[in-house]
Amino acid sequence: MQNRVVEISSDGIHLSLKRGFLKLSCGSDIVGEVALPDIGSVIVRGYGASISLNLVASLAERNIPVVLCGTNQLPSSIVWPVSGHHAQSAIIEAQSGLSLPRKKQIWKEIIQSKIRAQAQVLQAFKDPADDLSAMADRVKSGDVENLEAQASRKYWTRMMGRLEERFRRSRTDDGVNAALNYGYTVLRAAAARSILSAGLHPAFSVHHVSRGEAFRLADDLMEPFRPLVDLTVRRIFEARSPEAVTDDLSIADKNKLVEVLSLDLIGPYGASPVQTCLDRLCQSLANICLGTARKPELPSGLVFKASIEEGAN
Repeated sequence: MQNRVVEISSDGIHLSLKRGFLKLSCGSDIVGEVALPDIGSVIVRGYGASISLNLVASLAERNIPVVLCGTNQLPSSIVWPVSGHHAQSAIIEAQSGLSLPRKKQIWKEIIQSKIRAQAQVLQAFKDPADDLSAMADRVKSGDVENLEAQASRKYWTRMMGRLEERFRRSRTDDGVNAALNYGYTVLRAAAARSILSAGLHPAFSVHHVSRGEAFRLADDLMEPFRPLVDLTVRRIFEARSPEAVTDDLSIADKNKLVEVLSLDLIGPYGASPVQTCLDRLCQSLANICLGTARKPELPSGLVFKASIEEGAN
């Protein structure tokens, strides 16, 4: 299973290919090597970092996305392979013609799964969540009543209110928000890898319509898995002293957020890691496009293992 996230955050690092390994160099010194089969994604956010064309090509052959971050530390581009899946052209053609009613039904099920996951994360912390569970049952095709936003307002107040007074979700703030942004970047890269492996086109979304966004489908499909990042971030910050809430993430903290991809969820085939669940979700969407399936394969309510719930208490 490819699930190791290689993050380049130090300045002046050069990434290159060496006999099936990703080699990290700083000047004339080799600072690390990672076998390509072990890599799930590569995130480059260090100033002055460089990467060899041979490495990019080898990563592309394995459908391993390379996420490049801008000066604001948020993803600015993702390197996408132009070939890979054997039936890619047929899948993309069918995907582009997916009907609006079918897209709305898929979005309904994604949002139901997300809200139920939010409720279960709150329950893991002994916070009230019955109203969110009820909201999930009321989501209609296309979420025309925007219950996703209504649930999120309730969710964030309860989820992070104990960490930051009057918490508001932001893509630019530090502290808790910065940690969430890092975790979502990891999750987005994982979703991108699954999309590419299934032969889907990442720009053909079922809901997100932001102009110029090349990976809108990743934003769609990662939604039900976001609460696992939220759970991990809350656990990280609850273990800190109040004066350390705005401190940068440590290497150990980042490792915990990367490990979200290995958390087991309950689905039709029993317990499976998040990355596997993303793979199955994307494959089911490809089958929907081809007319061989009717519903996206989502984890059944994101039921966590007891060990995760114990860690949240």
